[in-house]
Amino acid sequence: MDPLVLALTGIVLALASAGLALFSSRYSLLTRALVIPLLGVSGILVAVSGIQVLLSGSMVFTAELPFGLPWLAWHVRLDMLSAFFLLLIGVVCVAVAFYAPGYVREFEHGRNSMAALGGFTGLFVAGMQLVVLADDAFLFMVAWELMSLSSYFLVTFQHEHSANRRAGFLYLMMAEIGALCILLSYGVLAGNGHGFAFDAMRAAQVNGMWATVAFALAFLGFGMKAGLLPVHAWLPEAHPVAPSHISALMSGVMLKVAVYGFIRFSFDLLGGIQWGWGVAVLLVGSVSALMGVLYALMQHDLKRLLAYHSVENIGIIFIGLGLAMVFEGTGHHLLAALGLVAALYHTINHALFKSLLFLGAGAVLHSSHQRDMEHMGGLLKLMPWTGLFFLVGCISIAALPPFNGFVSEWLTFQAALQAWALENGVLRSLIPITAAMLALTGALAAACFVKVYGVSFLGQARSKQARKAREVDPGMRLGQGLLAGLCLLLGVFPATVIQLIDTIPRELLHTGLDKATAHGWLWLTPMGEQTASYSAPLVLLGLLVAWWLAAWVLRRGAVREVRRCDAWDCGFSPLNARMQYTATAFAQPIRRVFGMLFLMEEAVKHDEGGRLRHSLHVGDRLWGWLYAPVIHAARQAGRVAGRLQTGHLRNYLGWTLGTLVVVLWLIS
Repeated sequence: MDPLVLALTGIVLALASAGLALFSSRYSLLTRALVIPLLGVSGILVAVSGIQVLLSGSMVFTAELPFGLPWLAWHVRLDMLSAFFLLLIGVVCVAVAFYAPGYVREFEHGRNSMAALGGFTGLFVAGMQLVVLADDAFLFMVAWELMSLSSYFLVTFQHEHSANRRAGFLYLMMAEIGALCILLSYGVLAGNGHGFAFDAMRAAQVNGMWATVAFALAFLGFGMKAGLLPVHAWLPEAHPVAPSHISALMSGVMLKVAVYGFIRFSFDLLGGIQWGWGVAVLLVGSVSALMGVLYALMQHDLKRLLAYHSVENIGIIFIGLGLAMVFEGTGHHLLAALGLVAALYHTINHALFKSLLFLGAGAVLHSSHQRDMEHMGGLLKLMPWTGLFFLVGCISIAALPPFNGFVSEWLTFQAALQAWALENGVLRSLIPITAAMLALTGALAAACFVKVYGVSFLGQARSKQARKAREVDPGMRLGQGLLAGLCLLLGVFPATVIQLIDTIPRELLHTGLDKATAHGWLWLTPMGEQTASYSAPLVLLGLLVAWWLAAWVLRRGAVREVRRCDAWDCGFSPLNARMQYTATAFAQPIRRVFGMLFLMEEAVKHDEGGRLRHSLHVGDRLWGWLYAPVIHAARQAGRVAGRLQTGHLRNYLGWTLGTLVVVLWLIS
């Protein structure tokens, strides 16, 4: 079947699942039996269409749909870039389709609407799929709004909680500001071209100043949706309160749709990339990566911690994109292709391991009803499969070989290490600094996930709920296992993956990494074997041999007589849960070193029983610097506007007349 027809069929199935969900309020089983499986089939279809196009190497499909306005029909296009992101969306949707039926069972007998959950999930998935197929600004914005509005209702699904309503309002407000910026950026291109179709925008001749204006608007709009600093504030609020399979879709996929939009706009529609834009992207990406991981380290709410890690990983993706733009703007096309491939590789990696981690956090929440790591512990014994899959996610996101996170970060470093090829001395000095920030980010991420896994899954249970935790059902395990297996595959066979991804720089930059896969699947040589090489299969083989040797030695002779005792006992006996290292204590040294970056409220007080109580709240300092003044100004403006409420009809008529006069004056 034609890949574009296959992809459109997938979108229709996602919309059909949304329609069927309307009957879920009466037949609650319908969500698990039909609505969610339809989403899985939709994911399979779009993933197959994506892989077909990527394997072809150069196929492009276009069509005009009989929808939209009379003078502006909807255009769709399936090319290499669209195919890559369709594949990503499809894979995560399939994993979520396995996972969600078991997870949503607890909502069936609550007061939350299953029809709303199933309906808005279908619209959300259809919106994301349609965004990456859109070939004109009108359809793009319609699909973008469908994605944003449906996800708002998913964030506020459990709207009886004030935190959900607050997060939903913040998310919707920032999503609409970002959408307005994107709309204006398309307006600049359309104003310099001959229409809103992307083909017309590609042909537009945009001069230097207006090109920079369009880029800045697009960077702000897409960056706000992606969660880049300093416009990330909605992300750590919205992701933790949504149902966990929705958090996986939002963090694993929706943020990548924003990355898609930025790449499509900057590398394809705008054209003529300037190296100064790349410097801005590189700096923002570096700061986002470092600050994201530092804020994550301070969290003890598991889902909130994962949300901050999305800020970090989106920053790493934008470091790769920034390097690609700097190299492209200075005429180093091959190095630009390397930066773009590194960014795309980390995009799919983050989609896999972040979705896996959110599904794992959801399994813990489903089983123990706990999000606070200080009340977890010992879960590995009670939930061994979830513990294993979560460990794979931790190793992957910490960028340790042989899993996938290592490959993409290694490629990003390889791109940064080519800075010597630039003629500009400032750039040659700046890029190594950003590479050092990336290295520090990687080290802190590893420390953070040692904390997460050690405190949550090892040691003793810290609460009654944690002690009662049980392994989740097979469907939830299958969803996690699928993503964990893909994390390993993408880490062990990077050369094969790059053969697929390499078609995208060939389409956008007209060059590719010919030498990267010159030695087949065994060796990855991004710029040639003389520059750097990495063999993930050999690394995996070495690790297995080392593990076998260690196990063989430990089972022989006197070494075998190992005294077994409880972990985390700190030399005391008998052990109890209060003796264990807490998440807050684990982060204390880093909190002291980087204290100036956080908004900390720390106090030691006596409670009513005379016992000492230590309290600590670590906040986002950017909130105080950037958002609090805006909130204060909005409240002041609201108070001023409230004075218009006098209760007298003549005053309201006067205000109406005055407004009408001003509008007529503006129009004239």
